[in-house]
Amino acid sequence: MFVLVFVYAVSAALLWPASSAQYSSDQCNWKGSGLTHEAHTRDVEQVYLRCSQGSLEWLYPTGALVVNLRPNLPPSSSSSSSSSSRLRVCLKPQTDSQGSMVYLERGGRLKLLLGPEEQALGAVRCFRLDDGALFVEALPHSDIGRRTTAFAYEMRVEEQEETEEGGEHTDAALCRPCSDEEVLMAVCTSDFAGRGSLQPLGEREAPPGGRWLKVSLSRLYRQKTRIFTSSGGGARARRAWTGHVRAPPHCPVSLGDGGTGGGGGEGGGGDYLLTGAVRLGEAWLGCVPRYQDFLQMYRAAQARGTNPCSIDTD
Repeated sequence: MFVLVFVYAVSAALLWPASSAQYSSDQCNWKGSGLTHEAHTRDVEQVYLRCSQGSLEWLYPTGALVVNLRPNLPPSSSSSSSSSSRLRVCLKPQTDSQGSMVYLERGGRLKLLLGPEEQALGAVRCFRLDDGALFVEALPHSDIGRRTTAFAYEMRVEEQEETEEGGEHTDAALCRPCSDEEVLMAVCTSDFAGRGSLQPLGEREAPPGGRWLKVSLSRLYRQKTRIFTSSGGGARARRAWTGHVRAPPHCPVSLGDGGTGGGGGEGGGGDYLLTGAVRLGEAWLGCVPRYQDFLQMYRAAQARGTNPCSIDTD
């Protein structure tokens, strides 16, 4: 019976005409409702998303969705196909997501990505873009109770090997030793950068694939999204900022005072330069040198005139 369901679902996606119902959609996000299918509970919708990140929300799921992720690559580029083959897609369901099974479909074959249990845990699953399209199949139900299948997605070029810890894929490029040039560039281009310290959170709060860390910043140089919040005070650069970041298990940072004792003085012996990326709404540590080491390399580059950008280190 289970195999028959698979065969039926794939056949529906390939042979049945897509419904003409109109939904809320743009290049990045899609939102729709299965109630528009009325009696056509076996309808299959084609969905196209063309951004590097976005979301899908399917209310009262019935039938199925075929989600086609298409990156906006220049059509004239000779490297478009090779760039596409290096793109990696990651999905993160909302913890209240339910009512559907999420598969990867290619050539009429289905591979399960997210079942109900994984969705309830908010488990992240990744795959290469050329592995196939997403096939989201509604589970059968007899009542009209509200169900919503919802997840965020992110596409990025696969430059480093990714690892899998506790069932969750993490980027091996995160929180690793960085060269001086990588550190100086990270200050200018990372999703966030600041000076501060790290504290551990309870083990019960640690998700698969990495631990949560509490961050206290004395300086916030940049943040693309609202990761850290201010407790008030004087000028923006003088405020105290707090927030949470994730670190993969291999992250080689010391917690608390940074392992050097004390946090005062110009060099900030107990501080780190904290940089990183936001992945699927979560902040992950990237290059994390001790602040006194960063200050030394920053001033040396400043004297040579090779800094990619300037920040206030006073």
